[in-house]
Amino acid sequence: MYYVYIKRFFDVFISSIILFVLLPILIILTLLLFILNKGKPFFYQKRPGKNGKIFTIAKFKSMNDKKDKLGKLLPDNQRITLVGNFLRNTSMDEVPQLWNVLKGDMSIVGPRPLLISYLPLYSAEQRRRHEVRPGITGLAQVNGRNAISWEKKFEYDIWYVDHLSFLNDLKIMWYTLLKILKRDGISPQTGTDLDYFKGVEANDLKL
Repeated sequence: MYYVYIKRFFDVFISSIILFVLLPILIILTLLLFILNKGKPFFYQKRPGKNGKIFTIAKFKSMNDKKDKLGKLLPDNQRITLVGNFLRNTSMDEVPQLWNVLKGDMSIVGPRPLLISYLPLYSAEQRRRHEVRPGITGLAQVNGRNAISWEKKFEYDIWYVDHLSFLNDLKIMWYTLLKILKRDGISPQTGTDLDYFKGVEANDLKL
């Protein structure tokens, strides 16, 4: 009942309030990033949502587009800007996704939307993470975020799907706020393929 009738209203209500409160800051950040990133304040990428339906996710652009002599983008840790580092450390880079929530692509709380290239790599159990709308934050994010293994991330995602409730959403939102204030659970993004999910066999996942 909660997921069908209440969660969507809750998402729209909370997103609208946050956007209204943060509007002056968002305008300043957009203008600043527009200047620093040569007219590109936002980062867009296709991601799978509920039932695997593809949508375009929006974030503040935290990295520049600098390339090496061969025209290939430099590693992530060489392209992240000072403002981008601040945005990531405070999770402000995720705020534009509230627009995705208003559109109905995402929810405030749910499994994080991952890369499209991961879709054929999931086990049948792991695919269940797409039974609900993806979230800006989720159970995996408040239990380690980038510091935990793919195995644990998927375990948390499936547990959330099976125990979805208003109370659990409130708990996750509260712990997310605490994590942001403490800047806890964030590990450096190196930009290497070690950060990417390689499939069930490659990661020895047994869910």
